[in-house]
Parts: sequence; C-alpha cells; structure tokens
Amino acid sequence: MAEHHVLGLSGGKDSAALAVYMRLHHPELEIKYFFTDTGKELPEVYEFLGRLEGFLGRPINYLNPHRDFDFWLRQYGNFLPSASTRWCTRKLKLEPFKNWIKPWLAAGDSVHSYVAIRSDEDHREGMVAQHENLSVHLPFREAGVDKLAVLEILEGSGLGLPKYYDWRSRSGCTFCFFQQKVEWVRLKQIHPDEFEKAKAYEKTAIEHGSPFTWAHREPLTELEQPERMAEIETDFELRKQRELARRKPNPLRPVTCEPVDIDDLYLEDEGGGACLVCHK
Repeated sequence: MAEHHVLGLSGGKDSAALAVYMRLHHPELEIKYFFTDTGKELPEVYEFLGRLEGFLGRPINYLNPHRDFDFWLRQYGNFLPSASTRWCTRKLKLEPFKNWIKPWLAAGDSVHSYVAIRSDEDHREGMVAQHENLSVHLPFREAGVDKLAVLEILEGSGLGLPKYYDWRSRSGCTFCFFQQKVEWVRLKQIHPDEFEKAKAYEKTAIEHGSPFTWAHREPLTELEQPERMAEIETDFELRKQRELARRKPNPLRPVTCEPVDIDDLYLEDEGGGACLVCHK
C-alpha cells in the first residue's frame, strides 16, 4: 500500500501560500498539486499558477473533467447555479477530485489531503473525509497561520498576490455568483468580453425559466447601466473607508495593517461568501 499526498490549488492566495509553506517546511513529502479547471477561469489565474509551478519545481495536475461548465449547464436545463444550488462546485470541482483519487483508494492506498484553512477561520471546516483511507489535514490551523502570515509567505517567496486581487477578491469562474456587485462592475471594466459572456448565459437561463440571476436579484443588463455602476462603486468605497477606519495597525507585524478584502465588506443582500474549494 502506498501513501499519496495531495494539495488542491484554486488560484487563490491561501492555497498558494499553503503550497509554498509545505514545500519549505515538508520537502520530504512528494506532494501532488492539482487544479480543477472549469475552463471559465480568469487569465490571471492561469498566469499565477504558472509562476507558482515554477517556484514549487513540480508540475500542477490540471484535473479537467472533460465535461465543462457548458455541458453541465445543458444538463441542468440552462438553470444557473446559485448559493443554494451549487451544482458547479459539485460537478466541476468535487467530483473531478474524487475521481482522481478513486483508483488509489480502491487499491487500498492512503491519501492525505492538505487544505488551506487558516487559524483565523474558526467558522470554516475542510472537506469531510468520506473514506477511511482519506485524511484531511489543516496545516495552517495547526501552525497558527492567519491572513497576515499568508501574505508574508507569498511576499517572502517572491510570488506576491495574483494580479486579479487588484480588483477582485476571489479566484474561480469569471461569473461566480458569489461575487459582490462591485466585482461585477470591475469585471465589465477589465474583462468586458467575459462580462458579455456572463450576460449571454443569464439571458439564456431566464428564457428557460431559471429563477436565478448571477448578481443577487439584479440582472446584469440592469447592473451595467452607468448610473447603477457608479452607485455600486460609491457605496463600496464608503464601506471600505469605514472598515479601514475601524482597524488598528499591529506594530509587531511586518504587514502592519491587514488589507481589506472585498469579502470583508460582505453584504447579505448582495450574495457574498464563497465555496472553499473554488477560491481558497
């Protein structure tokens, strides 16, 4: 019986930092890094994964299920996924991973999966292991690594943050329904072609009776109106300034003030939140 060590990458900062951390602290482990590719990722995600692969000195396995988002959208009658019906996470992220490790488990091998849940995320749990030979490990929680420590790891490695963090707080599909509305505004500004694709998906879904729109209770055709986009950006900046004023710098940390992520300014009526497997 063999032992396999696997670490899932989302294209986000936490999983990338965990990959760096494990490479530096546990070089004896032959970790297999993987990325479940939906085919609808931002170009910045692929660029960052390429740089990360160079640092790790090991290949990243791209788990392409050969049935992309478009295939599953047709299977679900053109109904868009939503926070309450996350078929995209199940079909495009979880099932490809389970199918990847299935032969090992069937052979009686042990699989150790490392998940990037930080020490300051008490409210989050990793994937529940549903096989006796699958073990889920949370190295950051065990080592007391929080958000600021994640940033320090990435800066120290020379990787820094993925470029999309300049305007977006998550990796994952360009049209992720967990985006806040200011992220939709920025998608239109920075990747207008991807915004148009999302509009097309939404139009087809509505025509087929889908009860969901990408943005919470607001079609993209309404959200993209200039007056509405300006309103969304103004509201976001006000919330950001209030949050910055509330925070106090920590003189004991190299990064003295924790940056404000868009998810830190979560509004319930905008959706918000995230699937761990997609954006960590």
